[in-house]
Amino acid sequence: MMLPTIWFLLWGILWAVYFMLDGFDLGLGTLMPFLARDDQERRIIYRTMGPFWDGNEVWLITAGGVTFAAFPTTYAAMFSCLYSALMLILFALILRGVSFAFRDQVDNPGWRRLWDTCLFLGSFLPALLLGVAFANLFKGIPIDAEGIYRGTLFTLLNPYGLAGGVLFVLLFVVHGSLWLAVKSHGDLHRRAGHLAAKTWPVLLIVAVLFLLATKRWTSLFDNYAARPVLLLIPVLAVAALIAMRVFIQKAQWWKAWFASSLTIVSVTLFGVVGLFPNLLKSSLNPAYSLTAFNSSSSPLTLKIMLGVALTFVPLVIAYQVWVHFLFKDKVEPEDLAKEEGY
Repeated sequence: MMLPTIWFLLWGILWAVYFMLDGFDLGLGTLMPFLARDDQERRIIYRTMGPFWDGNEVWLITAGGVTFAAFPTTYAAMFSCLYSALMLILFALILRGVSFAFRDQVDNPGWRRLWDTCLFLGSFLPALLLGVAFANLFKGIPIDAEGIYRGTLFTLLNPYGLAGGVLFVLLFVVHGSLWLAVKSHGDLHRRAGHLAAKTWPVLLIVAVLFLLATKRWTSLFDNYAARPVLLLIPVLAVAALIAMRVFIQKAQWWKAWFASSLTIVSVTLFGVVGLFPNLLKSSLNPAYSLTAFNSSSSPLTLKIMLGVALTFVPLVIAYQVWVHFLFKDKVEPEDLAKEEGY
């Protein structure tokens, strides 16, 4: 019982870390057509993401790998139920990755617009669809006793699922605009900070509406009612959201970005902890649900994986801390002279 619980928590933490780190990339890619006014500003936005985006996606691969290795039955059912949505996310992420490499290969405005569009689609669609997917995990998916999905892609596009998608997009847009405020100078810096300030109230309204919808359409609050100490997680989310606003008003952009990071992590953990022990909740019959206990690998597998995780995850964290320290400074005009894909 202990090992599946540990791996369930690790599964949730990995997703939270991925949303925190790749969230600002997804937000910046979504914002770029509306925030950048010329090619130089677009190149600056690319530069603020360039050293980090591929390392951030390691956490997405790790979260998927943990699902496969620790909860293989859930992995099989999930990648069947959400196949269309996950393939759209995969293709969009491929477009985003390719845009970094190809954009400056041809000195032609039309060519660059093509890859800027790919960056936008490869950022907006994953942000939206990941929110839709997780909202449906919270609400429940129509799977039968054999784990077969009894629905279509449009079944996932229900009002609650779409609300989750909108919430994720707004979280990432604010996160990305704060990152750009940290990493840029001049007019672009001011517009990024102004956008974060203007978008924050919208994020607050959508977050409140999503919380009310969660109370109406899910059973996430049952775990919190049974163990009130867990309410510290949503309280932390609210405190971080308010702190973000305070730091934005004071133009303390690094602090605002860290507050945004804490908001994303705590919001994700709020959903994951409320979902426990379900990994894939059935909306047809709770008895059909796949949980951390009825879909986990053998105890020996979980033990070996835990040893591997405790060995290599700290190395990944150390590497990413080093990368962020190495590229901690703002993007300068002379950085744009380097011949690189971003």
